[in-house]
Amino acid sequence: MKKIIVAFLFLLPFFSSAQTDVLILQKKGRNIKTYEIGQNIIFKTIYDQWLGGMITMMRNDSIFLNNIPFHVHEIAAIRNEGTKWNYVNDGTLLIIAGVGVLVLNVVNGIYRNDKAGTWVATSGWITAGAFIIGGLLLRRARYSDYYIGKKYTLHYLNMHVDHSPADNHPSSNPAEPAK
Repeated sequence: MKKIIVAFLFLLPFFSSAQTDVLILQKKGRNIKTYEIGQNIIFKTIYDQWLGGMITMMRNDSIFLNNIPFHVHEIAAIRNEGTKWNYVNDGTLLIIAGVGVLVLNVVNGIYRNDKAGTWVATSGWITAGAFIIGGLLLRRARYSDYYIGKKYTLHYLNMHVDHSPADNHPSSNPAEPAK
């Protein structure tokens, strides 16, 4: 049993990977979000196209979105989806509730044989307006876009070591004389 455990511990590094490359979205030097392999991302390219999907690989300053490579400099904006609430459904329900308040006031006015101008009271207009405006604001708040430029920056952090640091030293290259 001990031999199996020791063999497992010695073979474990061959089947595991320690670090992957990271894409970092920063606002004035402060990290907003980091993206790694396996995470979903939505971004706008410099070609004015919105693309979304899973990051399948990162290599050589490129991210592979569903196995399609994009260089980091081709990304013009990143969209951050709101995931805590279901903004679209919540906003739609509020808009429907606001219209429902107006319809209910009209039906009650017709039932009471009121004049057409008095069917909806001021409180009904205020309540319906608050519901409708709240619903529109919730629908608008479902995502936020971070445009890469002055305020937001995108950095690619390469974690792979493909060669030893001695390869970059000038004296280790036989074609160039040491300075």
